[in-house]
Amino acid sequence: MTTDTGAPVLETLAGSNRQAVADISEALRNLLADAFGLYPKTKTSHWHMTGRHFRDYHLLLDEHAEQIFAVTDEIAERTRKIGGSTLRSIGDISRHQRLRDNDQENVAPEQMLLELRDDNIQLADFLRQAHETCGRHGDVATTSLIEVFIDQAERRTWFLTETLSGL
Repeated sequence: MTTDTGAPVLETLAGSNRQAVADISEALRNLLADAFGLYPKTKTSHWHMTGRHFRDYHLLLDEHAEQIFAVTDEIAERTRKIGGSTLRSIGDISRHQRLRDNDQENVAPEQMLLELRDDNIQLADFLRQAHETCGRHGDVATTSLIEVFIDQAERRTWFLTETLSGL
């Protein structure tokens, strides 16, 4: 079996059919775009952090950025593994990204942390939606991956929330 793009569908995908591959691939493509959008936003906050808690925030955001970047490869490879296509360019990322960028020149540390917390909350919601899509199509492997990503997003949210509570 092949997809509309001619890519072979991984026959081990439970209930594999064109619609399953299309639905799951679209959900994963959107998640990938969101992760690619959140990564530079997190790194930008890491680079531009100021204030008396600079070192702690700088290290926290670097850890978060590394985790988010690692997710991108797993999402893209899983998409290809099931026979779907993934993102191809910065323009493609911008067309699928749902999280908002912040291009402001000067952002206060508290505002950076607040935006990142809210973005991680929203990302966890998007991950849950993708999980539902994968579950509907019986794609246990992708739902399992997404569960790990949800846990990571919730942990980042927790850390950012606790950090903000001390300001």
